[in-house]
Amino acid sequence: MQYRTDKKSNTELSALGFGCMRLPRSRPGQVDLDKTAAMLQSAVERGVNYFDTAYIYGGSETALGDVFRLRPGLREKMNIATKLPIFMVKSYEDFDKLFDTSLERLGTDHIDYYLIHGLTALANWERLCALGAEDWIAKQKAAGRIRRIGFSFHGSRVDFERLLDAYPWEFAQIQYNYSDENYQAGVAGLKKAAAMGLPVIVMEPLLGGRLATGLPKKAAALLNRIDPNRSHAAWALRWLWDQPEVTCVLSGMDAMDQLDDNIATAEAALPGCLSDEERATYPKLVEILREAYKIPCTGCNYCMPCPKNVNIPGGFAAYNASYAVDMFTGFAQYTTGMNIALGKDSSSARHCVNCGACAKKCPQHIDIPNELKRVARRLEPAPMRWGVKFNAALHGIKHLDKYAKM
Repeated sequence: MQYRTDKKSNTELSALGFGCMRLPRSRPGQVDLDKTAAMLQSAVERGVNYFDTAYIYGGSETALGDVFRLRPGLREKMNIATKLPIFMVKSYEDFDKLFDTSLERLGTDHIDYYLIHGLTALANWERLCALGAEDWIAKQKAAGRIRRIGFSFHGSRVDFERLLDAYPWEFAQIQYNYSDENYQAGVAGLKKAAAMGLPVIVMEPLLGGRLATGLPKKAAALLNRIDPNRSHAAWALRWLWDQPEVTCVLSGMDAMDQLDDNIATAEAALPGCLSDEERATYPKLVEILREAYKIPCTGCNYCMPCPKNVNIPGGFAAYNASYAVDMFTGFAQYTTGMNIALGKDSSSARHCVNCGACAKKCPQHIDIPNELKRVARRLEPAPMRWGVKFNAALHGIKHLDKYAKM
């Protein structure tokens, strides 16, 4: 494993970090504890020492705490990062309430890297400061309950740079990948943070998995011609590790083969690791991606649950697949992902009532109600609804017949 130095604390962090938002699941909403424990143990044994979770990652903190109880001594070999959900903070007392809950779930007495979660503008931080955030952080650090304080970011580069100057942060976490190096904080924000001596943690290096398993056929063919033995995920990770300003790259892994591939890639990825041919390939990939992916959804699920039960990430994934792969694949993914073809209550994009609750929570700032209309127009044309109506009549499924009349 390669390590990069957190210059603020002189801590050596593994180049690969384990993102715990997408842990293995035994069924929807239920973390598979056995698989999770095996993966975490294997990661630690092979040198991974940074593990990222959050208060709002359903079941993640609790799962890690359960693993620590099952595998004594594992916690001490990890740097644990978790996050304060700023939208839940309404008073000074909420800082303690939320932080104590995270400690209890994780079964630990301190957090190594604590983040203010999902700042999008300086105003977010100023609101927390008005509630006493700076005083509260100082007390937690003095008590040893928070070792390092930082923030994760989902806003513009200008706001990112303002936030860097607003408080003596000890690290920062940004979304960053080769699909758009100027998105949000971007390369300029990365370089400024690094120049200030801050370790920079990178999230969404694979764009919610799309740069690993969801590349358009044209992009996949391009990479396979250059190196048929290198995974598409490795291409994305190497682009990041080639940059010395990047400290640790988080990957949300839910299977052992993903862990194996990422660790093998991390062990050989040093700054300057890319060849001239490889560097020239990434701009070509970006052009292909811009043609293929119409909605920049990463599948983080922050927008869920929808009050009308619309499967928002599923609809967006199917819509993008209809362009990136082909229309048949998009239709197939849509009818199953939206429960239209399974004889259950529909999660159709047509159920959207424009309430806007989802858009307020989206880290990518997607106009979700408007995009759902585009999804419905493309993937729920009249012939499809007629087909659903015929299927409903054939099988006597009343709720599908109702859907077909929408």
